[in-house]
Amino acid sequence: MEKDLFKSRVRLRHLDCFVCVAETGHLGKAAARLRLTQPAVSKTLNELEEIVGQQLLARGRAGSSLTPEGKRFLAHASAVMAALHAAQASVAAAPDAPPAVLRVGALPTVAPAMLPAALQVFRERYPRTRVEVRTGTNGALIAMLRAGEIDLAVARMAEPESMLGLSFELLHVEPVVLAVRPGHPLAGRPISLDEAAAYPIVISASGTVPRHHTESMFRSRGLALPEGRVETLSVSLSRQLARHGDSIWFTPAGTVHDDVRDGVLALLVLPTTGMEEPVGLLRQAESTPGIAAAALINALRDEAGRRR
Repeated sequence: MEKDLFKSRVRLRHLDCFVCVAETGHLGKAAARLRLTQPAVSKTLNELEEIVGQQLLARGRAGSSLTPEGKRFLAHASAVMAALHAAQASVAAAPDAPPAVLRVGALPTVAPAMLPAALQVFRERYPRTRVEVRTGTNGALIAMLRAGEIDLAVARMAEPESMLGLSFELLHVEPVVLAVRPGHPLAGRPISLDEAAAYPIVISASGTVPRHHTESMFRSRGLALPEGRVETLSVSLSRQLARHGDSIWFTPAGTVHDDVRDGVLALLVLPTTGMEEPVGLLRQAESTPGIAAAALINALRDEAGRRR
């Protein structure tokens, strides 16, 4: 559809309805939040899909899920709604209001990969906003989010029962990799997991998704985790162990992206197909991000797109 024709036909109610259904995953829940009837919500979505010329949502008895086109459209629709709320907040706030505080949660393996570039972009727009970053396991971040201790989290999808009342927006998918120092005895050629297991290994702590994938990798090859391993949530400790010895660090690819690019670490040649981890934004489903949160969310989306 031509751009001008799209602008003349689409309305904010279309975007608001679509974002609400995408966040709740259910027409009935979205209708309750929007204070509309379910047929009215369905009609609005049909109008939007007719305007866009694509199916954005797949409807079913269990709920609604985004199509690939819907996922792409959601990023822009959410940004429009966030900008609208930000515009309202900008004129409603008192001129002498204190600087805002944005509370962000992040997995230890995700924080160094996603946050630095996104925060740099955010800081250019909102230099007076204080950002508090808290790291923890996925379960801990979900608990903080439910308790209102953080505004958003960069984390992973959890079990369905843990996700009730929360929304998850996929940012990117990253595999588990084996990182070592340049010049490691196993670097530069295809290897087997048996060969890697002969060296000291560094893995994530028990109960984390990277740890689960690492265990699955060993189990699928009929191997047990080596006894003399180091288990830690500390990215800085893991990096130092890999850089200054022969330890092999099993970690999500994004954690060592910059280290590999800068030649500080290298990746072993070992297929890890099936060990991919979805990383995304977690928020309370019923909440609308404020002006600062919306800006950081958009910066994180841009950074995820760049990394993809």
